[in-house]
Amino acid sequence: MELDPVIHAPTRLQIVSVLAAAEEAEFGFVRDTLGISDSVLSKHASALETAGYVRIRKGYVGKRPKTWFSLTEQGRSAFADYVRNLQKIVSPSGLTVLPG
Repeated sequence: MELDPVIHAPTRLQIVSVLAAAEEAEFGFVRDTLGISDSVLSKHASALETAGYVRIRKGYVGKRPKTWFSLTEQGRSAFADYVRNLQKIVSPSGLTVLPG
């Protein structure tokens, strides 16, 4: 039961968690949701892209450049495995995590 070191970094785990709930998310939304700087988001999103977990799409809305992120199938699978492995690690404690 090993936790994926690419996802395990706290900021990358947060990014993947946000993206798991959506088909695609705009850069500013992810940044603001996580309360991180542009440079921190860019650095961690690039690491996730290099691992094949995140797709980065650039385009324009009107004349304004925009960036969108989405999880790849590999990224969704890696996140599901990560969550399963984390649950296995904590389950012997008898801790029940309640929603909310």
